[in-house]
Amino acid sequence: MAEKRFILALDQGTTSSRAMVVDETGAAVSVAQHPFKQIFPKPGWVEHSPTEIWSSQSGVATAALAQADLTEKDIAAIGITNQRETTVVWDRETGEPVYNAIVWQDRRTAEFCDALRNGGDGATIQAKTGLIPDAYFSGSKVNWILKNVEGARAKAEAGKLAFGTIDSWVIWKLTHGARHVTDVTNASRTMLFNIHTMEWDEELLRLMDVPRSMLPEVVASSGECGTTTGLIAGVPIAGIAGDQQAALFGQMCTSAGMAKCTYGTGAFMLLNTGTKPMVSKNKLLTTVAWKIGGTVEYALEGSMLMAGAVVQWLRDELQMIRTSAEIEQLAASVPDSNGVVLVPAFAGLGAPHWDPYARAALVGMTRGTSRCHIARAALEGIALQATDVLEAMQADSGVPLAQLRVDGGAAGNNLMMQIQSDMLGIEVVRPKNAESTVLGAAYLAGLAVGYWPDKETISRQWQVDRVFKPEMKAATQATVRERWKRALGRAEGWAREGETQE
Repeated sequence: MAEKRFILALDQGTTSSRAMVVDETGAAVSVAQHPFKQIFPKPGWVEHSPTEIWSSQSGVATAALAQADLTEKDIAAIGITNQRETTVVWDRETGEPVYNAIVWQDRRTAEFCDALRNGGDGATIQAKTGLIPDAYFSGSKVNWILKNVEGARAKAEAGKLAFGTIDSWVIWKLTHGARHVTDVTNASRTMLFNIHTMEWDEELLRLMDVPRSMLPEVVASSGECGTTTGLIAGVPIAGIAGDQQAALFGQMCTSAGMAKCTYGTGAFMLLNTGTKPMVSKNKLLTTVAWKIGGTVEYALEGSMLMAGAVVQWLRDELQMIRTSAEIEQLAASVPDSNGVVLVPAFAGLGAPHWDPYARAALVGMTRGTSRCHIARAALEGIALQATDVLEAMQADSGVPLAQLRVDGGAAGNNLMMQIQSDMLGIEVVRPKNAESTVLGAAYLAGLAVGYWPDKETISRQWQVDRVFKPEMKAATQATVRERWKRALGRAEGWAREGETQE
C-alpha cells in the first residue's frame, strides 16, 4: 500500500499564525494556532515583530505535524497564505529585520500617499496597479523604513537589504535565505507591481523611491518555488496567495462571474473577472486573483472595514450581549428593525464609499426601540454594506450575479445570511468547510505537485452546507435600502478635519 501523504498549509494572519494538515478530501487532519503580540507605538501605528511571526509560524507547523503523528516525509507540499500588504525589510547577510513589520492597518504613511494623489500621480498608480494610493499598501511602508531607519537607505542602495510581504519573509526563513520570492497576488498589493505587464514597474519604484535590488522574484501562485530546510526539511513550497485571494480559490470561485465574501473583523468581497483586469468605475480595487499554469486571472475587490467587529462592539462596549453568538437570537426575536438603522462606520467607510471621515450612526430610534431592534439593525448594517459593494461589482462587470459564496466567522449566523440574501436578492451559499483561506493555500500547493490532478477534482470536494434564498418582498427591500441610503448621508463626512470628533 502506498504511503499516505498530506498537504501542510500555513496561514500567517494578522493576529495569529496557524498551520493545518489537509488530506486528499480537503479535510483537516490537524490544526495548530498561536497568537502573537500587536504593537502600537503611536496612534494609528500598528507593528508586528517579524521574529515573533516566524517563531509562531514555525512553531504551529511542527505542532500540527506532531498532532497528526506525521513527519516531513508525509508532506507532499507546503502552501502559504498570509496577511497582505504587511511589510518587512531585512538584512540579506544577517537575515535580521532592520525594523518591525509595518502592518496593513498602519496609517503612518497617509500624508505621503496624499502627496502622491495631490501631485497628480494617483491616476498613474491606479492605471498600473489597480489600486488607489493609500497607506494600506506596501510601497509607502518600504519608503518610510528607508527614510526613518538609520543606515537603511545606504544599505538598500548597496543591495544589502531585502523587502517582502509576509509570504516572502516566511519563505526566506523556511529556505534559510535560499529563496527570496513572492507570488503575483501579494505583489499586486504593493503599489510597485504592474498588473498588466506582471512585472515590477520602474516608474512606480521611482515614485516610492524603492531600489529594485530589494525586491523579491515574482512567481506563480501555484508552482514549486523553493524547498524547505531546518526542522521541516526537503518539502517543496508550491502554493502562495494573499489571504483574500486564497479564500476566493478555496471557495472554488474559479470562473469569471463567481464571487465570495469573507466576514471577519471586516469583510472582503472578491469577484473573479477572468483573464483580463477590469478597471473599476465604482471605487473598487482591481487585483490579481492568482496565476496557475501560466494563466493569470483577475478580480475586483471591495473591503468593508467593520463586520464582525460591529458585534464585538455590541458585546464589549455596549454590553448588550455576553457572547457574539447571542446576537442571532436577540435579533431574531423581532420581525424587523422597526425603522432603526446602524451605519457601522466606526473607522470610516470602505468600498465603494471610501470616506475616512464617516462615523458610525444609529438613527431612526423611538421610545419603542429595544436592544432587539438595535441588534437586528447591526446585522442589517453589515449586510447592507456588502450589498453596496456587490452592486458596484455588478455595475463594473455588467454581469448580474446568481449567487454569493460566504465564509468567515459571521457567515455562521443564519439570520445574518438570510438578511444578506434578502438585501442582495440572490442566493447566499455557505460551504460545509468554512476554512476557505487555508484550504485555498493547500489547493494551490497540491495542484502544483499533482496531489490533486486538476481544479475540477477540487471543485467536486466543495460541498454546500446551506443555501439562503431571498424571502423579502421587493417593496420591503426597497424601503430598507432607501432608509439605509438616507442614514449613510447622516454618517458621511462627520469627522472632517477641524471638527472636534475623534
